[in-house]
Amino acid sequence: MTQSTELTMPDGVEVVGALQERFDEILTTDALAFVANLHRTFNARRQALIERRAERQVEFDGGALPDFLSDTEEIRFGSWQVAPTPEDLQQRWAEITGPVDRKMMIGALNSGADAFMADFEDSLAPTWDNVVNGQINCRDAVRREITFENPDGSVRELNDQIATLLIRPRGWHLDDKHVLVDGEPISASLFDFGMYMFHNAAERIARGTGPYFYLPKLESHLEARLWNDAFIQAQDELGLPQGSIRATVLIETLPAAFEMEEILYELRDHSAGLNAGRWDYIFSAVKRFKSQPTFTLPDRAQVTMTTPFMRAYTELLVRTCHKRGAHAMGGMAAFIPSRRDPEINEIALAGVRADKERESTDGFDGTWVAHPDLVNVAREIFETNLGGARNQRERMREDVTVSAGELVSLDESGGSVSETGLRANISVALQYINSWLNGVGAAAINNLMEDAATAEISRGQIWQWIQHSAALDDGRTITAQLYESLRDDELAALGGASESRFGDAVEILDQLVLNEEFTEFLTLPAYEYLD
Repeated sequence: MTQSTELTMPDGVEVVGALQERFDEILTTDALAFVANLHRTFNARRQALIERRAERQVEFDGGALPDFLSDTEEIRFGSWQVAPTPEDLQQRWAEITGPVDRKMMIGALNSGADAFMADFEDSLAPTWDNVVNGQINCRDAVRREITFENPDGSVRELNDQIATLLIRPRGWHLDDKHVLVDGEPISASLFDFGMYMFHNAAERIARGTGPYFYLPKLESHLEARLWNDAFIQAQDELGLPQGSIRATVLIETLPAAFEMEEILYELRDHSAGLNAGRWDYIFSAVKRFKSQPTFTLPDRAQVTMTTPFMRAYTELLVRTCHKRGAHAMGGMAAFIPSRRDPEINEIALAGVRADKERESTDGFDGTWVAHPDLVNVAREIFETNLGGARNQRERMREDVTVSAGELVSLDESGGSVSETGLRANISVALQYINSWLNGVGAAAINNLMEDAATAEISRGQIWQWIQHSAALDDGRTITAQLYESLRDDELAALGGASESRFGDAVEILDQLVLNEEFTEFLTLPAYEYLD
């Protein structure tokens, strides 16, 4: 239903997105003024930090490798600790994630997980309706007013006991074209964060909890400092005690792995730990070393958490977090249990259990799952291996020593590139982009709950394999022509370009993998296709 009431705009602010039912509850004059002030204060720094990413990429393209920072040794060798963990974040054995879709939020909050990360980022296609409805859903969830009517007329509502709510805003690299501040698109990060804070932070505190966040795609401690400064300003403007906000940072970019201590330090008064964002981390490794042929990775299925460079980064993450009194959170189990194929379930669940056993014995304090049916699997493993303790931050992992070389040991990954792997990348990328363009950012593909990170790895590898003329395990060379031939095969298997938005998906994927220049994020050009 279109909302007929016009909004009252603060000076210099324009909402160009269409107004739907209840949008005026979120897009109030005071809320828009609040997010606009955040944007005006911090956007120039944000843009400068994004430009610094581009400058570092030029260095990597020239053969440079990242290293631990020489000018922050005092931080790394100091004896500081992050602020004490709030009571409702002490136990995080199993965290479930998903988009800010109303029905999915209720299911996740009721899942029995310790925490739920409601996602405005990689598992949400950022249509204007999705973004604002997501804020409405979060507002209702915070007040325990969120309900959903099923087609049969039954109503879903929250249980008495629900998961602790955390919010993931969009990354620093994204704008939102639907809100203009002084004529320019607003920072999507500051819009998502600011709107949630304005409408919910005081309510969360009044209910004995707090405004908790996950921060995505950071590449340096300076980007963490920017978030920390935004936290301070937001708390001041809203009259909240400093330190009310707590944030867990996803270490999902390769440059950030070299600055984990510094990132925790910058956020030390607001820190809730670090998370091993495994899928985006693989994409970041492909992207940052895209021009270095010796770092070309094998089929995505062969890059596991025991691959040397992945193992090094997760071990270092646990040691870093526990050294500083912070939680170390494990990676995503994306498997979706099948209601019809017990054989698939048996094989996949064995892999999930092995993954969670490894994480819990390595010292992680909890882990992520994408589906409610996996919550108990993860919880039971962590409860057993932690002996019922809420976390294992006392495990210092002083046996772990990771060098800069080990963090970039992509050339030790082994494996090979196969036609099956190439076809899988093409098919998954097409399916995901098609889903995203249709407004669904959490897509069920091959019994996995996929988000944008999966498509990013897929198209990144295809680009790199074409650019470096990678050899398939049968001796053939990967070329643009081979890609186009296999793409047509996979498209036909998916129903053809006439179905849904596969035509646009092909156009976007071709642009991403055939252009000589590597596109930083697929969501940047794809966003232009969204309303």
